[in-house]
Amino acid sequence: MDLTSLTIPIETARHVLWRYDRTGGAQPGTFTQHLMAAIESADMRNRAILRETYPELSEALRLARYDENGLTKLQAIARGQVPA
Repeated sequence: MDLTSLTIPIETARHVLWRYDRTGGAQPGTFTQHLMAAIESADMRNRAILRETYPELSEALRLARYDENGLTKLQAIARGQVPA
């Protein structure tokens, strides 16, 4: 999967911010809450499978967890700005 053209939707950014209890977050529905938990708790093989089906959510969770400025980037997306 080519991640270079991947765009994280505003709603997805807000859901991940909610999961990490950050400003700009919005609570998703139950399915999305469970899906985020599944992606974060999956082993590498299953995370790759979930990433194929849910690329934007997977990338947003990866940013939040592993990118030093990921939460700041997601907050910019949630405000409708393109992160630097």
